[in-house]
Amino acid sequence: MKEAPVHPLTSIIREINTIFGEMGFTFAEGPELESEHYNFDTLNIPKDHPARDMWDTLWVSRAQGLLMRTHTSPVQVRYMEKHAPPLRVIVPGKVYRNEATDMTHEAQFYQVEGLMVGEGVTLAHMRGTLKYFFEKFFEGSIVEIRLRPGFFPFVEPGVEVDMRLTGEHAPEKLRGKWIEIMGAGMVHPKVLEAAGIDATKYQGWAFGTGVERLGMLKYGIDDVRLFHTGDLRFVNQFRV
Repeated sequence: MKEAPVHPLTSIIREINTIFGEMGFTFAEGPELESEHYNFDTLNIPKDHPARDMWDTLWVSRAQGLLMRTHTSPVQVRYMEKHAPPLRVIVPGKVYRNEATDMTHEAQFYQVEGLMVGEGVTLAHMRGTLKYFFEKFFEGSIVEIRLRPGFFPFVEPGVEVDMRLTGEHAPEKLRGKWIEIMGAGMVHPKVLEAAGIDATKYQGWAFGTGVERLGMLKYGIDDVRLFHTGDLRFVNQFRV
C-alpha cells in the first residue's frame, strides 16, 4: 500500500511534540483570534511598544482590542492561569504578522513555544533541554548550543540561542556554522504575576522559534513560501 503524503508542517509539529513529550512536556493550544490583553498586556509589552504598531500587527478591531495573534506566547499565560507549577508546556500554532512576503518572511506562519516553570529553574535547564531536542530533531548530528544576550519584553534576562551542527550526518549547508535559531530567556516576573504565579517562589524559562525555520534547516528548503502554496509536488515529497 502506497504511503500517504503528509504536509511537512504537520510532520515537523508531530516530531516536535513527540520529542518534548518524551521530556514530560504537555501540548497546549489557544485561540488565533486573540485579545490585546493576552497578546500584549500580560506579556509585559506596554502600549508604546512597536509590536503594537499597525505595521506589525493584523488588528481585527482596535476598539475592541482584538487581533490575529502575533506569537504563541499568549498561550503560556492562559495555561499558567489554569495550572499550578511545576509545569512544562510545548505550544505549536499559527501566528500572523503584517509582513511583506519573501523567501524568509510570510504573513502567516507557525511558531513553537516552550515553557518550564518551577522552583530553582535556571537557563542551564533550558540549555540542556534544547540540546536534547536538537540532537533528536537533527538525528545523527553533533549539536553545540550557545547563548548570547538579547532583549524580549517578556523575559529577563533574554538570550538569543545559536546552534552549530557537526558530524557526517549534519545537513551539508549547516555543517560547522553557527546559526541563530530562536529567542529565549527567563520568564519576566511581571509575566508570572500576570498569570497569578508567585514570582518570589517560582522561576521559569521560555523559548520561541519558527516551525518553518526548523523545517527549512532540516530538509534544505530555501523558500518559506513553499510551505503555504498548496503545491502537491512539494507536499508529496513528505511521507508518513
